[in-house]
Amino acid sequence: MGRLKLLILILFTTNLVASVAFSQDASVLGLPALSSTVGENGEASYSLSLQILVLMTVLTVVPSIVLGMTAFTRVIIVLSILRQALGTQQTPPNQVLIAIALFITFYVMSPIFEIIYETAVNPYLEGTLSAQLALSNATDLLKEFMVANTRSDTMNMFAEMAGVGPFENTQAIPLSIVLPSFITSELKTAFEIGFLIFLPFLVIDFVIASILMSLGMMMLSPMLISLPFKLLLFVLVDGWAMMIGSLASTFVVG
Repeated sequence: MGRLKLLILILFTTNLVASVAFSQDASVLGLPALSSTVGENGEASYSLSLQILVLMTVLTVVPSIVLGMTAFTRVIIVLSILRQALGTQQTPPNQVLIAIALFITFYVMSPIFEIIYETAVNPYLEGTLSAQLALSNATDLLKEFMVANTRSDTMNMFAEMAGVGPFENTQAIPLSIVLPSFITSELKTAFEIGFLIFLPFLVIDFVIASILMSLGMMMLSPMLISLPFKLLLFVLVDGWAMMIGSLASTFVVG
């Protein structure tokens, strides 16, 4: 059911963007296959070719929007740093890391996705809410999440550079300020978490390197010897569950 709602949410976003992009009355756009007409009730209808063109255009933008406005950025950076700290090269591979990051992102964002589905997607599909209002409701919910997980100093920095503010409430902050503030704050937070994750593995590397040097085995790579010890330590402390659980708890939802 959760996956179905996520799929409906993505299709809903695509449909909304297409509807908002062509909300103004238009006449023939120049090509017979790319045309729009206005009916008697004032509603605009678009040719199939034009709808497909808009759909393909939106599909190229939606992934960036979804990844940039959710918890994905922090999660994927931390997972990448963890892989480097373990020294396992390409294990887990990039496809697996992205899959893990997507699943964790869906877990973190599921309460917000549920509210978006109930307050925006479902009313729009039932025809009780217009496309513009549904898109506004969904955007406001994502904006609340982003502001709650954005550092205030980062938000103030972008507001000062834009020459706007102070703002009365969260809804008054424009997306042009929220989006760069959120992504910048996520980068800083992700690298701070990555630094803390890297420290214990760095200590193991130092200890192994010192032992090998004291034994005169300078030609033997310390990374080759420390790798099994780091993997053993990570497994004994149930590192994956601990790291993913701690990472998910760093987000403020609701």
